[in-house]
Amino acid sequence: MKIIAFGGSNSQHSINKQLATYAANLFENAEVEVLDLNDFAIPLFSVDLEKEIGKAEKAQLFLDKIGTADVLVISLAENNGNYSAAFKNLFDWSSRIAKDVFQQKPVLLMATSPGPRGGASVLEIAKNAFPRYGAQIKGTFSLPVFTSNFDLDKNQISNPEMDTTLKGLIKDSF
Repeated sequence: MKIIAFGGSNSQHSINKQLATYAANLFENAEVEVLDLNDFAIPLFSVDLEKEIGKAEKAQLFLDKIGTADVLVISLAENNGNYSAAFKNLFDWSSRIAKDVFQQKPVLLMATSPGPRGGASVLEIAKNAFPRYGAQIKGTFSLPVFTSNFDLDKNQISNPEMDTTLKGLIKDSF
């Protein structure tokens, strides 16, 4: 089984990329590829720019990567209650190439944040929107107060209850 994982942020120290990486590596007998949104940086989407350049090559590359997956593990950053600009831009360009961005792949959808809501707003938005773009959401997980619940040295969830919840979700849903 091949898992494509990514955090919905272009931060070099993305806590969502760290959570997605951890979760993806919990799947048994899986080959894991972690994407970095910085590898898919493209100009800000507009229909005028699309007319000028056509399809964005990096958006096509992103779609090609998704196509290689058996499972997607996505952890979204929350910026002012919504997707990060970096993710939204890549998503917009990708959806212009293929509306079925997530290509009917099973998805573990997650979010984390420094605050107590753990990206709950962006998680709810994505949970409602992503199925219209081909995501088969099999489970959702929110990790609040990242710095208190994730051990950066060990690269794992440090809160035993939350760790058990995530592991159970993966075992029961995938």
